[in-house]
Amino acid sequence: MILDTAIAIHRIRNGEDIDESITVVSLIEFPYILEYAGFNGKVIFPTLMDYFLAYDIQRRLMSIGKMKGFADILISSITINNNEELVTSDSDFLDIARVSPLKVSFKEI
Repeated sequence: MILDTAIAIHRIRNGEDIDESITVVSLIEFPYILEYAGFNGKVIFPTLMDYFLAYDIQRRLMSIGKMKGFADILISSITINNNEELVTSDSDFLDIARVSPLKVSFKEI
């Protein structure tokens, strides 16, 4: 399971442990994650294949008029290529899941 940035920040603000993975995108967006004592997960870095998939996803989104930002698309491609599920509160990922095999667990925060 991979957490998106908003879920990771929410857990930190609530003093909850993070045992799931995050992507380097979330680390760059919120560097404090590595200093958080409750972070027990791992940081996943993109591969070349993740960038190729991100491009493909953006093309599919473009065809339905729903292009997304680079960070969300890269998080999605990393999640897909690692055969993981993404935990998110960002509805943009639901659009990405419509055009890709992204597995999403949507959580209201």
